[in-house]
Amino acid sequence: MNAFTQPNFELMAPRELTGKMRRRSLLAGAIGAIALLIGVFVDPAQFFRSYLLGYVLWIGITLGCLALLMLQHLSGGQWGFLIRRPCEAATRNFLLMLVLFVPLFFGLGHLYHWSQASELAHDLVLRNKLIWLRTPWFVARVFIYFFIWIALSVVLNRLSLAQDRAGEDAPERVSIRRTLQGISGPGLVLWALTVTFMSIDWVMSLDPHWASTIYGLLFMAGQGLSALALMIVVLLILRKYPPFAQIVAPVHFHDLGKLLLAFVMLWAYFAYSQFLIIWAGNLPEEIPWYLGRTHGGYRLVAFVIILFHFALPFAMLLSRDLKRNGRKLALVASLLIVMRWLDLFWLIAPNPLPGAAHGIGFSWMDIAAPLAIGGLWLATFFWQLEAQPLVAVRDPLFSALVAKEHVHD
Repeated sequence: MNAFTQPNFELMAPRELTGKMRRRSLLAGAIGAIALLIGVFVDPAQFFRSYLLGYVLWIGITLGCLALLMLQHLSGGQWGFLIRRPCEAATRNFLLMLVLFVPLFFGLGHLYHWSQASELAHDLVLRNKLIWLRTPWFVARVFIYFFIWIALSVVLNRLSLAQDRAGEDAPERVSIRRTLQGISGPGLVLWALTVTFMSIDWVMSLDPHWASTIYGLLFMAGQGLSALALMIVVLLILRKYPPFAQIVAPVHFHDLGKLLLAFVMLWAYFAYSQFLIIWAGNLPEEIPWYLGRTHGGYRLVAFVIILFHFALPFAMLLSRDLKRNGRKLALVASLLIVMRWLDLFWLIAPNPLPGAAHGIGFSWMDIAAPLAIGGLWLATFFWQLEAQPLVAVRDPLFSALVAKEHVHD
């Protein structure tokens, strides 16, 4: 019997590592939370706008991990086998994200024009969209989205745990794997639909006079990109410890690097397609959205996004040697996580505020909010990582993985 197939403590996340990471995450989160508490009294409108920015970033990473998990089950590829358990741990953060959404319920009036009766009185466009943009219906949809996401997460995690408990019963393990595949197909469809409606509700409706039919796809690509980037960083951290120390090799980082390159190109394709169509159409109800994001300080932000969200990562990820080097790949992944924050800032901040003609610019709370939410998210993630073995040793993919000869860095 292979040593990996025997249930022992070495298959679990090392407590000294997860404990250290939890303490650091909680410290960062506490610093951000204290800053936010000050901000809510200083400028409530900015507080809710910044909180939305931080929230959308981390719920996007959670949703991206759910998508990667289902994509791995559906494709059966070894590219995602080693990040399967970290992705499962990330999806168990949906309950946390539901709780963290509560402050946004109190900020609807500060964020959305359609929630203000005074705005509706003289805006025909808003009144025509009230069939969708009503506060009770908005709140109901939030719970519908989370119900679907949590249900998918619970089912996938329970089946994965059941596969571990299947023992040496190969037919049962194969049956569970097929069940995971059968759930992941419809699950990805539900994920795509809910992410599309979520992006419309939470971000696009900040400017209810503007619309884009590709907006949901832009968020899907961004979520997959940010989630994969974080998983690469997590894999780099874990590869020094059993069982990853025995099985992680340059080829695994190479596979994840190729997928990261694909997500970078996919995001760039959707972003440029939206820009090209709207700019070429030059319609008065569409073009102002880009005008507000390509003038003043936002022009510099747009340039930085083009350079560091696409051009530089694209060029670097073309290198085979870089993709096989875990440390260098993790640096690129870390840069992309920061760029995902900046891209969301560019999408959210320029939107006009209720009762005002313009949005608000950069604030220190735009850093404090992602730090506060991210610190709590990461602390919970590393706690969840201790719940199950780091490798699904009963999955049929594992046998093929350990049978190969690997050359380590």
